[in-house]
Amino acid sequence: MMDADDRFAGDNPFELTKRWIAEATATEPNDPNAIALATVDDSGMPNVRMVLLKDIDDGSFVFYTNYTSVKAQEALGAGAVAFVLHHKTLGRQIRVRGHVVKEDGAQADAYYQSRSSLSRLGAWASDQSKPLDTRQTLMDRVDAVRAEKGETPDRPPFWGGIRVTPTEMEFWADGTARLHDRFRWTRADSHSPWTVQRLYP
Repeated sequence: MMDADDRFAGDNPFELTKRWIAEATATEPNDPNAIALATVDDSGMPNVRMVLLKDIDDGSFVFYTNYTSVKAQEALGAGAVAFVLHHKTLGRQIRVRGHVVKEDGAQADAYYQSRSSLSRLGAWASDQSKPLDTRQTLMDRVDAVRAEKGETPDRPPFWGGIRVTPTEMEFWADGTARLHDRFRWTRADSHSPWTVQRLYP
């Protein structure tokens, strides 16, 4: 990459993201794959929350959720999201904007089966984002799911992945006296080549 140091080396933004997360694993106290996910509702009012980025492949990112949740309804309703991955200990962040689709096939099944038994039961028991009177109600629902489906139920049809295919990514690294390094990657669509541009801090 043009006049960039080793932190930005490479010609694949997904591999660069993987490398930055791997490097942060040694220094971040919790969840180096945590992202702040931004969506908008039907009126254009924004929402943001932390979720875990679970899969990075050759052209997209995937996180998992209940499809009836507010985040899923807003993401799929708008067809697009933005997120930021921030590593405070390394002074780095990655910003992403892109289009979304459901990832509810074999990849979602495999991830769901990798979760703990209680997490799998919880996915069935939780009406995510809906009002809940007491925690005991939730735990009673978990027990009911366990009694009906056993300790390791299959993935619920209302739960799965959301795949984010970016058309814009920005890699930012802290610089002395706020003279930061910023590189923006853009492409017209998922089949187009990336254009990389250094930005003023």
